[in-house]
Amino acid sequence: MSTKPTTTDLQWTELDQRAVDTVRVLAADAVQKVGNGHPGTAMSLAPAAYTLFQKVMRHDPADADWTGRDRFVLSAGHTSLTLYIQLYLAGYGLELGDLEAFRTWGSKTPGHPEYGHTTGVETTTGPLGQGVANAVGMAMASRYERGLFDPDAAPGTSPFDHMVWVIAGDGCLQEGISAEASSLAGHQKLGNLVLLWDDNHISIEGDTETAVSEDTLKRYEAYGWHVQRVEQLPNGDLDPAGLYRALQAAKAETGRPSFIAARSIIAWPAPHAQNTEAAHGSALGDDEVAATKKVLGFDPEKSFEVSEEVIAHTREALDRGREAKAEWEKSFAAWRTANSERAAEFDRIAAGELPEGWEDRLPVFEPGKAVATRAASGKVLQALGEIIPELWGGSADLAGSNNTTIDKTSSFLPAGNPLPGADPYGRTIHFGIREHAMAASMNGIALHGNTRIYGGTFLVFSDYMRNAVRLSALMHLPVTYVWTHDSIGLGEDGPTHQPVEHLASLRAIPGLNIVRPADANETAIAWREIMRRYTKVFGKGAPHGLALTRQGVPTYEANENAAKGGYVLFDAEGGEPQVLLIGTGSEVHLAVEAREELQAAGIPTRVVSMPSVEWFEEQDQAYKDSVLPPSVKARVAVEAGIGLTWYRYVGDAGRIISLEHFGASADAKVLFREFGFTAEHVAAAARESLDAVAR
Repeated sequence: MSTKPTTTDLQWTELDQRAVDTVRVLAADAVQKVGNGHPGTAMSLAPAAYTLFQKVMRHDPADADWTGRDRFVLSAGHTSLTLYIQLYLAGYGLELGDLEAFRTWGSKTPGHPEYGHTTGVETTTGPLGQGVANAVGMAMASRYERGLFDPDAAPGTSPFDHMVWVIAGDGCLQEGISAEASSLAGHQKLGNLVLLWDDNHISIEGDTETAVSEDTLKRYEAYGWHVQRVEQLPNGDLDPAGLYRALQAAKAETGRPSFIAARSIIAWPAPHAQNTEAAHGSALGDDEVAATKKVLGFDPEKSFEVSEEVIAHTREALDRGREAKAEWEKSFAAWRTANSERAAEFDRIAAGELPEGWEDRLPVFEPGKAVATRAASGKVLQALGEIIPELWGGSADLAGSNNTTIDKTSSFLPAGNPLPGADPYGRTIHFGIREHAMAASMNGIALHGNTRIYGGTFLVFSDYMRNAVRLSALMHLPVTYVWTHDSIGLGEDGPTHQPVEHLASLRAIPGLNIVRPADANETAIAWREIMRRYTKVFGKGAPHGLALTRQGVPTYEANENAAKGGYVLFDAEGGEPQVLLIGTGSEVHLAVEAREELQAAGIPTRVVSMPSVEWFEEQDQAYKDSVLPPSVKARVAVEAGIGLTWYRYVGDAGRIISLEHFGASADAKVLFREFGFTAEHVAAAARESLDAVAR
């Protein structure tokens, strides 16, 4: 058995140590059985994870979604066994058979933790650094939630006060997203956030000296974090007593986030595999697993050995959790009694419901007037903000361009910030020029619950955000991305800022709904539909990306069918349609103008506006056929981006007016003309399609 630490402020028994060593052999056995995985970090981190789950965190394994719980994020998702084994020991519902089924089809223990798949997993992690940013978002959401429901309570006294704990590894801190997120957290003085860094000096290519020589602690000091280092025990193992003291000190530091560096030896105490890169991502091998068990006092002939005494001891977490929750519920009940109006608001928000009459606040725009859809979106946000207090968000330093300022007088900034409007519970988030961290922290905000989050930047910069956007879709999170400057229509800033491939690329992400409204009224309807669709129920929610214009576009009469993703904007006159013109966003008005030319020539023409392909594909076949009749083969789709989206809709005889190359720096009107986005070109393409059908 490994060395038992001595401490006066942490109760640590022989059973605690045996439980930690059990974690180590379970990690080795699970990876050995499946033949692949990451055993080393789960072995070395065993004291840290155990101390958190059994000694420090406020949680109830019988109720993983309890509002008052602390949140735990395993940013180093490759060491998923670090989390799974603690969930098993504490009584979250995983059993020994689930660990034996690690990384196999249909198991509750996939290779990386997956939100909605395994009880107790707060977020899907794996892409390194994402979890750090998720945790920052959770800490921000916790503060905003407190502002909604209990803003005047003294620090540490509100039922809405809780901690966010995150374990990150060397890889997490090398990824740029963690730097963005950590800088934001320091600026926001998120005192409810604690990051434990597993400083094991090993990555896939070997010692981290191959790639890193910075002083990480000084970097975090520069971010404005409270920084501590936990020394190892003489034998090289992590020191639970030192970890406990550091975690408690971090919890007591309420004015800034806390960073704890813990030097560990990967795969400790495996005699030959410890401190090697092989232990990071490969099974140890039968001989090394057996040797490790001997060191720890386990029978090398047995696998997945857990004594009855150990599991009975660790399952006492259920009793502690029940007691902690009961104590919290007393506090929550007292709050409800003293705050009846806020309690009613809490119930509404927790149920995912919206205030009565909220839809009546949505603006309706006058037909005929040219309005940029980004401007229309801004007006909608401000209108919604007046009645939906849980709606908040901001921009990656582009609020004036994105029109994402929900309240100009209220900025989400910590106490002591000198700027006008600074408020710890403010409505408008200033994410700074940190697109990737913005998206991932939005995921964390959505995961935390009880608020509705949006964030904006230029569509072309969605590239910076893509991994986090993909995870939004993978987790079915109800986040809203406001992406403006959606085409070459932004003009003189040129090809570096003009999105070409982005719409098709984002539509390729399963579960992400892209909405590109044609005008101001479609924009209002789009926001309404997004708000209606909000749900944090796993598998039923979805992220949305609004693609909005910089330039003004004509406004048409509002049509409720815009919420179906595609609809007949203007129908054919003089008979059944002979040709269909399908437009999206700022190109819809080109289809409308082309229709006028074709109708004048005696060609009955229908214009279909399709703001969201994803919403349209949700409709039944009868509705889709009513909009795009299969009998009408002559079709033209027009969008100022690559045409990949539209082949399924135009068929063999159809034509697509698209942009299959980068843009240029010039006035938007010049670019649209030079690149063929004109009503004349659309009408000519319609005639070509009619000729193709006739042949």
